[in-house]
This record gives sequence, C-alpha cells and structure tokens, in this order.
Amino acid sequence: MQSYHIEKYGSVDGLVLRSHDDPTPGPDEVVVRMRANSLNARDVNVLKGTYRAHSRPGLIPLSDGAGEISAVGARVKRVKVGDRVAALFHQRWLGGRLNRDCMGSDLGDSLDGMLTEQAVLNHEGVVVLPAHLSFEEAATLPCAGVTAWAALTDFTPVMAGDTVLTLGSGGVSVFAVQFAKLMGARVIATTSSAEKAARLKALGADEVIDYKATPDWDQEVMRLTGGRGANFVIEVGGPGTLAKSLKSTAIGGSVVLIGTISGIGQLLDPTLFRGKAISMRSLSVGSRQTFDAMNRAIAQHKLRPVVDRVFPFADAKAAYSHMLAQKHFGKVVIGYA
Repeated sequence: MQSYHIEKYGSVDGLVLRSHDDPTPGPDEVVVRMRANSLNARDVNVLKGTYRAHSRPGLIPLSDGAGEISAVGARVKRVKVGDRVAALFHQRWLGGRLNRDCMGSDLGDSLDGMLTEQAVLNHEGVVVLPAHLSFEEAATLPCAGVTAWAALTDFTPVMAGDTVLTLGSGGVSVFAVQFAKLMGARVIATTSSAEKAARLKALGADEVIDYKATPDWDQEVMRLTGGRGANFVIEVGGPGTLAKSLKSTAIGGSVVLIGTISGIGQLLDPTLFRGKAISMRSLSVGSRQTFDAMNRAIAQHKLRPVVDRVFPFADAKAAYSHMLAQKHFGKVVIGYA
C-alpha cells in the first residue's frame, strides 16, 4: 500500500508518497480500503505549517475519507467487512459536548490522517454511509458536512422560517445552504461572482449578494430582511468579515465561528453587541452522534454533496494546488482507482 506523508511543511513539494506493508487490525480496530478523500481549508493550513506548531514531519495528512472495511479485529461488533464507512474527525468524540478527553484525536494532525490506500482506525471512530452516496460524495462529509450540520442544530437549532446567512462558496458554506433549506429556513448567501451566485441559487439560496459589487453587504442583508437581520450567521471569513457578520445579525441571533479566528480582540467593537443579545460561539466539527444525525437527514432527503472536482490519488498535489487557488465551489476530492 501507499500513503502520502508531509516530510517538510510549507508547500505541496513537501508531500512525499511512500510504500508500506499492508496493515493488520488490532482487536478493536478496522482496516478501511480508501476510495476517496476530500480537502478542507484546515488541511491546507496543516500543509503550510500554520495550523499548529506541533505537527510532526512524516504525518499522513487529511481528516476526511470514505471507503469500505476490508478487515476487522477480533472484538469488533459495530461494523463488518464490506461496510461503506467514513472516519470521524475527532476519533474519540462519540457524543455529548466536546471535552478534554476528545482532544488530541483529530485525524490529519494529532493523528495520522486519511491520504492513504488503507487506513487503520478504532471501530468506534467510523460511521456507516448513506447508501445513495458515492464514495466521492461521502468523503466530503466528516469535516465540512458535520461542521455545517452542527452549526445549524447544536445548542439553539434553526427553525423553519429563520433566516440563515452564509459566506462564500467553500465546503461548509455550501453544506449550510443545503441543510438550512432542508430545515425550512430562508438563506441569504454571499459570493464573489455571478457564476457562483447562479450555482448557490440552484442549491436553494433565496438571495445572493455579490460582496465584490456590494462591499457593504451587511447593509444589504439588513435591507433584504426588512431591518431585522439574520437569525444565524455561518461565519467562515475570519477577521475580515466578522464585524460585518455581527452587523448583519438579528436581535437574539447567533454567529457561529468556523475555523481559526485570529485577532478578534483587536477587531471587535463591543458596541456591535450592545442591545442585540447576540450569541457567538465556535465549533470544532462534531461528534459521532452529530454525524449519525446528519446522515439520517441526508438519507431521508437524498441530499447530494457538491463536489467541485475529483483528482486521482496519484495527483494529490494537484488537488492541494486547486484548493490553494481558492476558485473551487463546494468540495475538492481525491479519488482512488
């Protein structure tokens, strides 16, 4: 079998393909024959060496992957050989709130990830896939899909008739559009081009704002909502968009921070919160319980994730380069022959 390893952080040139012996599962483990991976912004930051300081040379990258179980350990009962599965982002987060015991079990950084022909995982760290999805579609779920679902359902869930604001057309934002419409919400999306606006409309977005043509897009959100603002804002832009996201939020609304937000203390004006009772929280993907709930909804509604492009395993570096160009719509996927 072959696996990609990050031998040197900083660029795609640091990715090296190595050969290994085929793995054998331990008593509580499964071997997954990988069929597809997907990339996230977090994976690009890991490769750059900007995600965390402790990432080690030789790491197998990527948190997201889907495949079929090819071998199981002696004590494994949850799943069986032939099951189509994906891996949990946090391998030890099975349910409830994220806690200290779950940390340090994230794939593709704390633990070796999924950019490998065969992955060895604890049987508790996999979920069975919705039957209608291809492996390429299913590989998009573990990070971006679960994050978007958790943003809309954890703590205070979205209700039919709520307004959800999404930013851009990356994986989490596109999933958020799909899930919010499934829940009966009105969706206002921002994007950077007429082409992407048309695609967001096709996915169900009720209104789309071109943030290049309308730099004060927060004012447009307020206009579209009759001055009320959005009940939920899926904030993926970081310091460059957070102030406008807060200005776009309704009284009593929620801003969900996705990804790494830096410099908040220098950027947030306390008056943006005054009198609006806005809640702001961050997410770290979600648990197996959340993943299972999302999969039930996906299966019930036959929802299909948006795949931008599929690169072969041999061209994994090209997949990273495509992500770095930031021209994708939805998820960038790596497929196996």
